[in-house]
Amino acid sequence: MDRRRFIRKAGAAAAAAFAAPYILPSGRLFAASGGGMAQHVVLVLFAGGVRQQESVLQRYLADSQGEPYEGNVLYNMLSGAPPEMKIVYGTGLGGINPIPSVLGQSLQQQGTLFREMRAVSTGHFGGLNSLLQGNTAATQGLQQKPLNPTIFEYLRRHAGVPASKCWFVGNSIGGSVPLLNYSEHPTYGARYGANFFAPNVTFGPLGQQYLGDAKVYHPEEQLGPVYAMKAFLDNSFEHVVDAPTGIGNTAAEKADIKAFMAEMFQRTQNGAIAHPPVHDNGDLTTVGYACEVIRWFQPTLTVVNLSGVDGCHSNFTGYLASLHRADHAVGHLWNFIQTQVPGMAGNTTLIAVPECGRNDDPNAIKDQNDWFSYDHSDANAHRVFGLMAGAGVQAGLQVGSEGSPVGLVTDAVPTVAELLGIKNEVLSAGLIDPQSMSLFDRI
Repeated sequence: MDRRRFIRKAGAAAAAAFAAPYILPSGRLFAASGGGMAQHVVLVLFAGGVRQQESVLQRYLADSQGEPYEGNVLYNMLSGAPPEMKIVYGTGLGGINPIPSVLGQSLQQQGTLFREMRAVSTGHFGGLNSLLQGNTAATQGLQQKPLNPTIFEYLRRHAGVPASKCWFVGNSIGGSVPLLNYSEHPTYGARYGANFFAPNVTFGPLGQQYLGDAKVYHPEEQLGPVYAMKAFLDNSFEHVVDAPTGIGNTAAEKADIKAFMAEMFQRTQNGAIAHPPVHDNGDLTTVGYACEVIRWFQPTLTVVNLSGVDGCHSNFTGYLASLHRADHAVGHLWNFIQTQVPGMAGNTTLIAVPECGRNDDPNAIKDQNDWFSYDHSDANAHRVFGLMAGAGVQAGLQVGSEGSPVGLVTDAVPTVAELLGIKNEVLSAGLIDPQSMSLFDRI
């Protein structure tokens, strides 16, 4: 039996063990079926500060640059005709070639769109915390683990989901993002955390240099390269693994993850990663590796963080291009699940929510097209949308409007909990914001 087959068999045996009912820490007998509406959830943190005017309102340049050009640049996610003039967000010189749609039917048509929701923070880290903790995280500091449990911990503690079935795929290790895979709450914490994976770091140039060939340096004669590798690892992972205990991967799970990473190095070198058709920015390569995670592990919960649109602070043209690419990434992710992962097709729900919006008024910076840029700090930055499609979700439904917002970003936690059958446990814990509720209950 070769190593891969052994790991597969060991993983299958472990999965069989996890499928059997067992005693939760609370003493309650848990039946692994859970009774939820979906078997898998993919939560996309459509992050980086997405302005309502260029996303769900489809105003393109009309509400930002004073030019009368409207249209939809997110046509995998939203229904609506693209702009016809001043195209800058695609590929080719000047971005004049829009990326073809991946999906034959938009996710809006396939699911439910909350046209106007409210973010609880105008900052990235606060917003991401609110999406994953289900509360306002008002006292949450930077470089600090979440204070209250994340959806990963609720799922693992109350549904008994193995660590290798919970993944947080980030597109960087900056901005405290790697801290979000578990909280420091005393009754939850690291032992219920998710596996965190930043593929653009692990498989980026430095990762390839230091890790790709599994180099072994002589401890006395090659101290320079040894210290260089140490610096890379310290910078990359020091604050990621600063926990008294691990997140609870079993020996079989660790072996499976190791085999997965080894294959990823091989697939990366061979140019065989499941990237979207266009993958010319970090969000798109992140989603390519997220597809690989999904194909290999078929996680119960996968959270993917995108952030390319944050370039809007100084480059509105680049923001439009990143927004268009984030849509391409989500379309590819959904199409991949439906066509390449039979175990998840038809029983998976995808949710996409920005962590915050962007300002109504521009700052003073102009880009190469002489267009103004936008920060995120005013009331307009609290305006976001929410989209969900797949198992358990009504198709073709729109909820809320510009004048009548419905939903909070903190609703993501009880919504995922309801989909996966642990809503009552999450609500009973009493640690999410009192105003948060499942989006299904908002309909």
